[in-house]
Amino acid sequence: MTKFAERLNELRIEKGLNLKQLGEKVGISDVALGRWEKGTRIPNIESAAKLAKFFNVSTDYLIGVE
Repeated sequence: MTKFAERLNELRIEKGLNLKQLGEKVGISDVALGRWEKGTRIPNIESAAKLAKFFNVSTDYLIGVE
């Protein structure tokens, strides 16, 4: 699992959201979010930025750059 996948999963669980709920809040399909969490796909920069903003973290944190 990629660092992005791990962080996305951790942040989503911390907020108490399932994939569908998160998708509705950020305007991204739950299918895409699921693929990103499994590490089978990676998001484009726009989607990563939406998620970072929603979770109030930097995109660097989200992708694993410390």
